[in-house]
Amino acid sequence: MNIDGVLVPVVTPFDNRNQIDYPALGRLLDHLIESGVRGVVACGTTGEYYTLSVEERRDLMAYIARHVGQRALLIAGVNDTHTAGSIAKAKEAREMGYQALMLAPPIYCLPQQHEIIQHYQSVSATVGMPVIMYNFPARSGVEIGIEAVMELARDKNIIGIKESSGDFSRALTLINADLPDFQVVCGSDDQAADYFFWGVRSWIGGAANYLPKEHVALIDAAQAGDYQRLREGMRKILPVLKNQEKADYNQKAKIGCAYLGYPVGDTRPPLAPISEEDKAEFLEALAAAIVNS
Repeated sequence: MNIDGVLVPVVTPFDNRNQIDYPALGRLLDHLIESGVRGVVACGTTGEYYTLSVEERRDLMAYIARHVGQRALLIAGVNDTHTAGSIAKAKEAREMGYQALMLAPPIYCLPQQHEIIQHYQSVSATVGMPVIMYNFPARSGVEIGIEAVMELARDKNIIGIKESSGDFSRALTLINADLPDFQVVCGSDDQAADYFFWGVRSWIGGAANYLPKEHVALIDAAQAGDYQRLREGMRKILPVLKNQEKADYNQKAKIGCAYLGYPVGDTRPPLAPISEEDKAEFLEALAAAIVNS
């Protein structure tokens, strides 16, 4: 499967009654697709999947599938605390027309490496869909070890890994392993230019919710071999990416959407609105990035 390009883990808009705001979501999805993104990740971390009820998640997934249709690649986030839960979510996504899955190791239970391998192999064998692994130990509590990645890459359904560890030397090890039919996906926004210089062709980043054209331009520059344009583009947006990565990632993704004319409400508890001072600092960086881009 071709997963080249920008894949957006879309935010979940909420209205002033804390219900999913589908009109706002539709407007944002249209904007992202018109901006040239390759695909949409539904119910990723930036989409606050962990705050949704079973019914809300099902309705949200179905809406995104219908609204996007054939206009972009549909990827379903299917994280859960146990393997059976991820399998159930994956089957549901398959029935809705999703074309691939994004999956982190089960959170909280801290599985060992052989258990992580079994988790992914079970989902692959049972569901039979392309799977992008998600390595973000700061959130899941465990890392998908290099040897585990090497073994899982031999599974025909496991097509890549979103690398969000922040350890670029680890990313280089995976990139230079040159695993057949397997892609390393940039998941560390502030390292994107480094990933692209080393040949990575795919980026899953939450900041693409509010800077989709800028994200697409960076990948396009890299694919054209125009590294001067890549450096210039990255230099312009790097301060806002670093600000978002520093803290309050989901809140800032939503603030960015609103600033660009696509209001999507606040995050759900336990995530709370950020301070006015932090918001002003983020928006200052965002405004500078837009002016310079």
